[in-house]
Amino acid sequence: MGIFDTIRAVLGTSAEADATREADPDDLFGMSTAYMTMEADLGYDHCGEAALCFSGVDSTRFDDAVETVEAILEAGEIDTGTGFHRYEDSHGYEWFVLEDDDPEDLVTSVHFAADQFIEEGFGSRLLAAVFGFERDDGRAYWVYSFRRGAYYPFAPAGANDRNQRVEFKLQSVLDGELGLEDDESYWYPLWPDEPRSHPWE
Repeated sequence: MGIFDTIRAVLGTSAEADATREADPDDLFGMSTAYMTMEADLGYDHCGEAALCFSGVDSTRFDDAVETVEAILEAGEIDTGTGFHRYEDSHGYEWFVLEDDDPEDLVTSVHFAADQFIEEGFGSRLLAAVFGFERDDGRAYWVYSFRRGAYYPFAPAGANDRNQRVEFKLQSVLDGELGLEDDESYWYPLWPDEPRSHPWE
């Protein structure tokens, strides 16, 4: 898994300082209808996974908060069958990765996890929620930046290229349905280590 080296500046400290609105985990529910639009208007299926990225801190209280989030996700796994696992990438960022064939369950689980971090007083550690989509010609992602309080599209093409045509198409179709980031300098790419992998792998 690879998050590009300057993610701390874009999704972290500088984004927090430049934030135009406060992040609201309820924004994540906008993805419930976006899934349908992505399929009906753009031909994308959801990939069966979504992920919540956060930065850790050396604190017993934070460790307890993470354990509480895990307990909530375990309860959700029993209720809805939404699987999950925790992952730390090579840059030290942590992920809760959710797996479910039902996109509504994915959205709900990511929301519950994010909301619990905020309830525990660690909302500032949240970096991004990432929702994956795929079709025959490639993958695309919607990324919610907690530091900017907005969504942006990411469409990888090869190892280190992005398909800006696809990204702008996603922007034009979903504008008004999702609260989008209007400053394209904050459309930060989340590169995986290997082409065709997800950002959380």
